[in-house]
Amino acid sequence: MWSHGRFYWNELMTRDVERAKRFYGETVGWAFEAMPMSEGTYWVAEVDGAPVGGMFAMAGPAFEGVPEHWMAYLAVDDIDARVKRAQAAGAKIVRPPFDVQGVGRIAILE
Repeated sequence: MWSHGRFYWNELMTRDVERAKRFYGETVGWAFEAMPMSEGTYWVAEVDGAPVGGMFAMAGPAFEGVPEHWMAYLAVDDIDARVKRAQAAGAKIVRPPFDVQGVGRIAILE
């Protein structure tokens, strides 16, 4: 169960998923489960069968000039209210709150 204010998920955005899978498999023992999506395959990283993070290939014009990176997700009690508070405190809204089927409601802030 998620808890407000705690890190909930971490996701690697990379241009070379196979290299990243080999690296994390060899160095920390992660296994990977493919999850097909309309934008491509999302790879769920697992330890002892439990999900610990994910990775996605950065492909296409939307990622031109964007460096590879880890993206951290924080759990909050009210996404819409917290996004407004974050914006008032100086956050840039990259993508306003939206629903992700099977996951919940998220937003992307900078």
